[in-house]
Amino acid sequence: MTMRRIANLCKKRRIKIVRFITYSSYLKNFHQPIQIVTYCIVSKKNNMKKHPTREAWLLAAAELLRPIFAEKGFKIPECSVSCGFPSTGMRSSAIGQCWSTRSSTNSLNQIFISPILEDPYEVIDTLVHELVHAVDDCLHKHGKEFKKIALSVGLEGKMRHASAGEKLKLTLIKLLKILGPYPHGKLKIITPVRIITPRPKAICKKCGFQVPMYKKFLSYGPPICPKDKISMKQVGVWEET
Repeated sequence: MTMRRIANLCKKRRIKIVRFITYSSYLKNFHQPIQIVTYCIVSKKNNMKKHPTREAWLLAAAELLRPIFAEKGFKIPECSVSCGFPSTGMRSSAIGQCWSTRSSTNSLNQIFISPILEDPYEVIDTLVHELVHAVDDCLHKHGKEFKKIALSVGLEGKMRHASAGEKLKLTLIKLLKILGPYPHGKLKIITPVRIITPRPKAICKKCGFQVPMYKKFLSYGPPICPKDKISMKQVGVWEET
């Protein structure tokens, strides 16, 4: 049997070829043992899946996480999982958000995982946190009811930033081998640098009384100190822009 024939048979049975070696043996991966005189295959099955979109990956991950919650007596509701910024956008450090069933017209929890996450482990770890919110239907934020569910499924740390503990981490790593690569390219966010100019003000040289100034009144010049009745000193940028 030629190497090409062996390769074709392996392809049909989804057996990944690692390498060919010279050995006289029987190929037991097929329905009938075939004697190999010159070539023997060292092979293994490839159970890793490929998902066409990140949403498909996230939904598959949510399904794989159901037994973890069910084992502790919690049921993950039917929900929609997508990749997107939370409602606070880029203004906060939030990397995930779950909306309650009351917030959507189809009465489903909607979960968003931030597009700044690229590492599959960080994504599925964040997903577990948001699924806890879904189980609670976002009724108690990060309160004691949320904490009860989170600790049960294996999350640790401060509840606002709760992440997988050592035991849950090992389980998530195993699930990632089934899920395969996360089909997503991280967004490179460039945050504009804001230059804050101190507000101009006026200070009395004698008593130290000071008052902030509005830009539209700068052309009027410094005010008079109400105590010492003298012109106050200009401090800061008084030129109108």
